[in-house]
Amino acid sequence: MNDIADALVARTRAFALETQSITFSFEGYIYNPLDYAWQVHELYLRQYVHHEPDLFFLGMNPGPFGMAQTGVPFGEIEAVEQWMHLSGSIGKPKREHPARPVLGFSTTRSEVSGNRLWSLMQERFGSADAFFSCNAVMNYCPLVFMDGGKTGKNVVPEKLPKEERNQLDRVCDSYLDDIVNLVEPRALVGVGVFARKRLESCARRLHLDIPVTSILHPSPGNPQANNGWNRKVTAQLREAGLWS
Repeated sequence: MNDIADALVARTRAFALETQSITFSFEGYIYNPLDYAWQVHELYLRQYVHHEPDLFFLGMNPGPFGMAQTGVPFGEIEAVEQWMHLSGSIGKPKREHPARPVLGFSTTRSEVSGNRLWSLMQERFGSADAFFSCNAVMNYCPLVFMDGGKTGKNVVPEKLPKEERNQLDRVCDSYLDDIVNLVEPRALVGVGVFARKRLESCARRLHLDIPVTSILHPSPGNPQANNGWNRKVTAQLREAGLWS
């Protein structure tokens, strides 16, 4: 287990440097929590990403009030502190949008996506240890993109210029392949359609014969998620034969 954790941490550290080395023409702000929140992210990897999980959940990229603040995928502040019992030093991005400061564990904003995801898992599994003993949660891309407007509106990586998006995808695909090879999950679950497509491509590249499916993305920007998300996702996972 320690060998796997060490390999996971080393590969993720290399991934952080690879994404930082990409030159973007994007004129807004780019945060990389794998840089300024590395201490907590490493703790998360070592404590909560284990070998041969039943399900490997993949998100798209960090939210401004989740992983951007805590360094944890879908890192809603209360879930990270009170449920996962993680803490540590959080630094600052090199350029910070005035309306989107990184406050770390002092943040008072809740990330809706993370709150929905972790609330469901707490309801079903109870403790974080019980959930993570048979599940893993990672993100495809570690970067947060925000425009330069007054509110720092979130920009999804798909909106980047094609050449830059392709370069980022190559780096993220390589990392995803290596992590899936390393942890050897029994099934792959995309949190949203985008993540499912990246997992389907990963499974083809690695010639994996395991289930690949998706759940409804919990973002409040997704109208279907704003009414009974827990119930709908539970039904999706049951229909896929992944939850009893």
